[in-house]
Amino acid sequence: MIFTVDAGNTNIVLGGFDNDKLVFLSRIATQTMLTADEYAIKFSDALKLYGHSAQDIDGAIISSVVTPLTTVLKRAVKLLTKEKLLIVGPGIKTGVNIKIDDPSALGADLVCAAVGAMEKYSPPCIIFDLGTATTISAIDSSRFFRGGSIIPGIKVALKAVSSSAAALPDINVELNCDTLIGTNTIEAMLSGSIIGTASMMDGMIVRYKDILGEDTAVIATGGLAPAVVVHCREKIILDETLLIDGLYSLYKKNA
Repeated sequence: MIFTVDAGNTNIVLGGFDNDKLVFLSRIATQTMLTADEYAIKFSDALKLYGHSAQDIDGAIISSVVTPLTTVLKRAVKLLTKEKLLIVGPGIKTGVNIKIDDPSALGADLVCAAVGAMEKYSPPCIIFDLGTATTISAIDSSRFFRGGSIIPGIKVALKAVSSSAAALPDINVELNCDTLIGTNTIEAMLSGSIIGTASMMDGMIVRYKDILGEDTAVIATGGLAPAVVVHCREKIILDETLLIDGLYSLYKKNA
């Protein structure tokens, strides 16, 4: 089994692939104060929860946008297995032609999403990743990564507005949002954050397609994607395993 670790600012997504099939998927909270030993225990517990063990691991790959955690996660995985371990970063073969000002500055999460999209869909592609930040990536018909947009994530924006406006509460965006015109504060905040983000996505898709073409595939991933995509009017493919699939593809390209 190939063990994949995708570390974001809010969650760490763990995956396991056996013969190109995803056999387990787990999500744990990102905690920068934990030691390698503590993460190794969490990883081991997640494996056991889904009927696997460290002995099943034949190789591993880590993608991290949390720089202080990268070395810790590397040590944690090495405590579980002595098999080959790869880290997504400069020098790794991606198969993606990155056409931005500084290709080495492209985040590991965006690299994984781009690789996953190019493996699973036909470019051109627009990729939305709704996590701590909401990111948009553009891959053109020549399979070039053209760049994208970065927007404050839903939770980040809500935290900012609730901390700046005393009358606005800190709300849970996992609550159902089925009202456009809110009749109370929480409904209004949910409408603005969830349906507002969906409307932003619809508008950005139109503008991106002006550049990439009308036949562009649109994919959404990330922890908050399911709550938002249902409110979008543009056609969007919800792919919750896009980054993990991209990580596995990177392992196969480089192992």
